Amino acid sequence: MNAERRPVAVITGASSGIGAALAHEFAAHGHELVLIARREQALTGVADAIAAKGYPRPTVLRMDVARVDAARDIAEALARRGLEPETVVNNAGFARLGPADKLDRAEQLAMIDLNVRALTDLSLAFIDTLERRKGGILNVASISGFFPGPGMAVYYATKAYVVSLSQALHQELKPRGVRVTALCPGPVPTEFQARAGIAPGAFPSLLTRSAEQVAKEGYQGLKEGRLIVIPGFFNKMVPMLMRLAPPSLVLDRVHARQKGRQA
Repeated sequence: MNAERRPVAVITGASSGIGAALAHEFAAHGHELVLIARREQALTGVADAIAAKGYPRPTVLRMDVARVDAARDIAEALARRGLEPETVVNNAGFARLGPADKLDRAEQLAMIDLNVRALTDLSLAFIDTLERRKGGILNVASISGFFPGPGMAVYYATKAYVVSLSQALHQELKPRGVRVTALCPGPVPTEFQARAGIAPGAFPSLLTRSAEQVAKEGYQGLKEGRLIVIPGFFNKMVPMLMRLAPPSLVLDRVHARQKGRQA
């Protein structure tokens, strides 16, 4: 039965921003898509836009991937449609700007559920089909995953986890023909930043990349089997400079910049 199922790229958080851009990028390279997010109307808009370009219309699944049983529900939904994952793109996530002790604790725990637990579950849930299809996993992390982030402490910590997990899975799954890539963008002007409480124009233009640029580099990096993809020359320099600088200086600089980014 599995041999009769059609291979698809499953993209979470696909209703806007980098997720929507990745959907367009995968569609442009001939992938059939399954788009997942909580906002069905926005997802439908992305699917309609892709279909309007002449590509197969993506399947839309309205779902909260942070639910404990989300991976099971996704697998069942795909099976009913005669589909199976060839690629899993874990893009769903959110951030909040502010001191950890001042932000809502339950919301920060929900951030860990989505950014960490759900991503881990979906990274592991479909390994067998990914191996059979010689596919891969693209985990959307951030350059913030390479250093601590006072002022966004929990978010930075979740992205450090994503970078670490992706690197380990890359090594473990490589012999099985499964590619795992961590996409680590710098600032991207999308609604993600506004929802996090970050003011418009809070980041230097040298570091800013569009969602479309990030998606293009992420897709190419996955297909090439690269371990880490950091879009943009100056963004590539940031983790290197952070490793060279004294930890106390890094903490001071990051903390000061976060304070200046309040919306």
